[in-house]
Formats: sequence, C-alpha cells, structure tokens
Amino acid sequence: MSGKIMAINAGSSSLKFQLFTQPDEQVICQGLIERIGLQDAVFTLRAGEQQWRETLPIKDCREAALHLLNALLEQGIVTSLDEICGVGHRVAHGGEAFCDSVTITQEVLEKIEQLGALAPLHNPVNALAIRVFQQALPKARAVAVFDTAFHQTLSDIHYLYPLPWRYYAELGIRRYGFHGTSHKYVSALCAQRLGQPLETLRIISCHLGNGSSICAIHHGRSVNTSMGFTPQAGVMMGTRSGDIDPSILPYIQQTEGQSAQDINRLINNQSGLLGVSGVSHDYRDVEQAAAAGNPQAQLALKLFAERIRAVIGSYIVQLGGLDVLIFTGGIGENARNARQQICHQLGFLGIELDEEKNNANQPFIQSPGAKVQIAIVNTNEELMIARDVVRVALNDPQPA
Repeated sequence: MSGKIMAINAGSSSLKFQLFTQPDEQVICQGLIERIGLQDAVFTLRAGEQQWRETLPIKDCREAALHLLNALLEQGIVTSLDEICGVGHRVAHGGEAFCDSVTITQEVLEKIEQLGALAPLHNPVNALAIRVFQQALPKARAVAVFDTAFHQTLSDIHYLYPLPWRYYAELGIRRYGFHGTSHKYVSALCAQRLGQPLETLRIISCHLGNGSSICAIHHGRSVNTSMGFTPQAGVMMGTRSGDIDPSILPYIQQTEGQSAQDINRLINNQSGLLGVSGVSHDYRDVEQAAAAGNPQAQLALKLFAERIRAVIGSYIVQLGGLDVLIFTGGIGENARNARQQICHQLGFLGIELDEEKNNANQPFIQSPGAKVQIAIVNTNEELMIARDVVRVALNDPQPA
C-alpha cells in the first residue's frame, strides 16, 4: 500500500493523531486535540517546522475528528481527503475476540462496541471515531489495532484468576493486559538495534508513564503482563493504586459509607503517586517535591520503584533468565532517577546500570560486561498502528 496513512488514538477526552507517507514512513503531520467535551478544548497541529494551536469548544469525538480533517485541508497538508488511503484506529479492548489487528467490517465494529462493557471509557469512543472517519473517508481502508491483542499469547495459568470458573466462562473475567502495541514495538526495535533475532531474546519491557505496565516477552511473544482485567491492575501508577489487597476496598466502603463508584474513583483517580505523595500524579512534580525534602514524595518514588522491581524479579524467574530490560513511556524514557532506583542492587540478576550512560539517556545504559542489556527505547504507537494498516491491508485486499 502506498499513499498516506493516518493513525488515530481516540481517548475519553483526547484525540491523538499522526499522518504518514507510505512506504517510507515519513511523518507529514502530527497533533493532539485535548479537553474534548469542554468549551476550551485545545487543538495542536504540527507539520514540519510549522505549528498551529487554537482553543475552541469541541463537544465530542465526532466534532474533534471532523475539525481535524478540515484542518488538514485548510492548512494545505492534503489537497483532498482521498489522498488518505488507510486509517488505523487504536482500540483499547479486543477481549478474546481479536488476537491481531483486523480490517474493520460492520461485524468487527459491532464487536468493538459490545466489548465496551470491559472498557467503558474507551471502546465506545474508539467505535465512534471509527464511524466518523469511515463516513468522512469512505475510500480509505480502516484497520483496528487492539491494545490487548499482543497479550493473547498468554497461557491460561497466567491469564486466569482463581475465581469460580463461571466468572471466566460467562463474564470473560481474566487478565487481558494493555499497552500491547507499545511493548510489541519497543521489543522488536530493540532486537533490531542489538542485531539479534527477536525470537532468541528474553525481554522484560517496562512501559512507565501515568499508566504503567510490565511485560515479559519470550521468543517475541508476550508471556505475562502486569495489567489485568482492567488497566488498574499491576504496578503503582500516576493515579492508580495497582495491585492491593482486595479486602481493603469493601472495608473502606463499609467504614466510610462510600459507593462502588467512589471506590472505583479512589483506586483509579486518587491513588498511586498522587495518593501517596499528596503532591501530584506527575512523576516530575513528585521528584521535585522529593528533592525539596518532602518525605511523602520521597516515599512515593521508592514505592513506585519497588513495585516495579518486584514484578521484574518474578518475570525473570518465569523467563528462566533475562537478556534485555527495556525502559519506555514518558517516565521510562526520561526519568533517569526512576531507572536508577529500579535497577539498584540487581547486579546479582545481571542487571547493572552505568550511571554516566543513564544520566546521558544513551540507548543502552548497562555497565560494561553486564549480563543483561538495559535499553531506553522511545515508543511510537502511532507508527506501529500505521504499519499494521499496511500489513493488514496487504493481507486482506478486499475492501471492508
């Protein structure tokens, strides 16, 4: 497939996008519409050295998508929308129905909407974006790229919860995992940089940001991941608690008279770095407060690193050793102190970080002679989405 490919990442209050040329994968433009649903939504568009920014009311994802397409025409980035031959949509939840990216048919779209029960903040918005772009770009091939698909290779002993069987059989309650597009991209790129076949490497990928997940990758396949039935599970995050004793929740609910919605808000929006530090959900703000002597902020950073260290250790046991440890995501790529704390005193596992390389954000930051390669890899989910549009469209030449 040659022409222009658009990657769309529609969230509950934002729409992120990139437009690529194919097959050379050059970025034509990229941008973000945030604060969707408010009177002061912000639209940012960058093409080469030029950048446009405006504040305006945007009611919903439909208005955001149409405003984006109109801007492409108004700014001369495309002379006709027909130049866009493919659109890739990031979809949060594919359940057990999708183990790979797929061309979007009516049946696929209906299934994405049905799976909204598992991702109520994301799948309905993803489905709406798909419909809007299909209507505006009827000639473009539409492809769904699922956050959960990469983790469909987990075995039953790693995706099942020890609950009564009917909850899995009837309600689909199991570990699904997320950030799959990112983990898949960075592991393949890292193997390429090392000049080794991905299939020969034992990799642990740490996608660390406001949402964080760890993934164990063996022979290029996800074999375990820290997020679970929802993105709430796993390690401590910006506002999410990650794994805690589940009996804490009904105890708080009964003691303080809170509703189920209150509890959900507590563990998803009020916990993590924000909850422990009392400062912010942003790692940079917490780090600054810790440097200024705030003891809760200092504790939050230690707790964040320790939870990740524990998962890394358990995954090394499962993998039978480790060849590469990858850091990616906003924190993983930029927070040298986070990387240092996570790797601290792990030399007995072959993980030895070189402080000078780490401070310089070099692509590989392990000490000379260390058994485990430690890599910093900038993730690019939009590029991965665009590549999947090409791959899937070539494999399925029939129009959706």
